Amino acid sequence: MSNRTDRAQVPYITQWSGERPVDVEVVERRGRLAYADERSYDRDTGGILWRRIPSTPGKGQPRFGAVHALRQRVAMTGLLCQVCGGPADRNEHGVLWLLGEASDAPGSWPQGLETAHPPVCRTCATLAVRACPHLRRRHVALRVHSCTLAGVHGALYHPGRRGPVLTDVTGIPFGHPAIRWIIAGQLFMRLNRFALVDITAEPE
Repeated sequence: MSNRTDRAQVPYITQWSGERPVDVEVVERRGRLAYADERSYDRDTGGILWRRIPSTPGKGQPRFGAVHALRQRVAMTGLLCQVCGGPADRNEHGVLWLLGEASDAPGSWPQGLETAHPPVCRTCATLAVRACPHLRRRHVALRVHSCTLAGVHGALYHPGRRGPVLTDVTGIPFGHPAIRWIIAGQLFMRLNRFALVDITAEPE
């Protein structure tokens, strides 16, 4: 009996065991964190340094719970479904988000909630709620009318006498001076305006 994992069952943003992060020397250059052998694709258009990791989905075994930096970034910027990689569901009420870290009172969540989870399409959201015991117990579906990319989450360094020193793993908002010293691993989004919905009750 084969133990091969069906790639179609693995979320788009999941990292695979064959996608091992590249061990890169970090240095200080021009007052910010840099790779010693930095290449043009190591930074985004805003100048933020990103985790260097190959993109070979399907190679090895899926590492459920580990997020692939580039695919998460692509899903966030393009509003793609984090599960299948296709366009997220959108209707007149907004883009569909499915959050599994529901509190006991999600109705009290403030507008402007921030998340590193990309949106979802309707099909994947429905299947996920049915198939995942965790989501069956607790999840919140949101229709997001307005959202803004707000910052990055990653490894934060500080200048040191012998080179940059890793000090924390945290989120840094865009515009904060510390963003010059981070190796980003995920984008996070601010959900400016949203409403809770029941996706099972929405019309197709």
